[in-house]
Amino acid sequence: MDEDAFNLSVRKFLKQLGVTAQREIELSVREQLDAGELRGDEALEAQATVTVTGLPRDVVVTGTIALT
Repeated sequence: MDEDAFNLSVRKFLKQLGVTAQREIELSVREQLDAGELRGDEALEAQATVTVTGLPRDVVVTGTIALT
């Protein structure tokens, strides 16, 4: 295995994941604020699951997204 190529490939995937997820979360929060479903002072619990075909387990990351 080429460690450098592997590392670059993982980083590229994670960058794409991060940019896409941030955009979608921001859009959804704005929509919920506009609809009155969120007040704007919440702390939202978040969970992301990454599945890589061919690997035996998923990667699960949890955290909190604070709106204030």
